[in-house]
Amino acid sequence: MCTKLPYENPRIDQCLRGTVEKINYGGTYKTVASCCGHGKYPSTIVVRGASGSFREYFSGKAIEKRKKHRYYKRDKAGHYFIPQIQAEKE
Repeated sequence: MCTKLPYENPRIDQCLRGTVEKINYGGTYKTVASCCGHGKYPSTIVVRGASGSFREYFSGKAIEKRKKHRYYKRDKAGHYFIPQIQAEKE
């Protein structure tokens, strides 16, 4: 887990950068969004496959395309999570 980073472009948490680079390297997937969960939620990476479908990489769960890639919601403490993935874990 890393510390919560201020806005950065691209917004990739430091602890996920190596994983994101490996995912993007093969060309099968393109990373769209990611968050390590900062100890509160599970790490998530949203990827787009060659077919154009979207998935959360670690769980493999299909995710519908969202306007402006807004896959994450923010809780009261400012931590981001994907509601569809979090609902599975509870």
